[in-house]
Amino acid sequence: MARSVFVDTSGWYALIDRRDAAHGAVAALVRDLIGDGARLVTTDYVVDESCTLAKVRAGAVAAGRLLDLLHGTAALDLEWIGPERFDRARSLFRKHHDQAFSFTDCASFAVMRERRIAEAITTDDHFRVAGFQALPGSP
Repeated sequence: MARSVFVDTSGWYALIDRRDAAHGAVAALVRDLIGDGARLVTTDYVVDESCTLAKVRAGAVAAGRLLDLLHGTAALDLEWIGPERFDRARSLFRKHHDQAFSFTDCASFAVMRERRIAEAITTDDHFRVAGFQALPGSP
């Protein structure tokens, strides 16, 4: 079975914006993972959030580049949240009301747990707090 690694909004953004502090590390990591046959996993919620972030920070052209990248990545598994995952995300969101987790974070955690994915390409510390390994890791 191929290794699966979740990609969060901050991971996608770092991948497309060369000015992002994590760009070099994330780009090298993604290149190595795909070269090793790993599957990149993300959700429709993360795509939504990533495109919005790219448009706000870098403009519509960057957001379009991100959509093209996602569409052209054969190693990508796009998971749709749907009603059952939405319910699990809602439960996590309520259970962890004391944390600063976004609803999108909780939806990501639900998918990661369901698919037994332990690693996420992210600069968001919420993934570490939730018990996942954040890649590429601290410098």
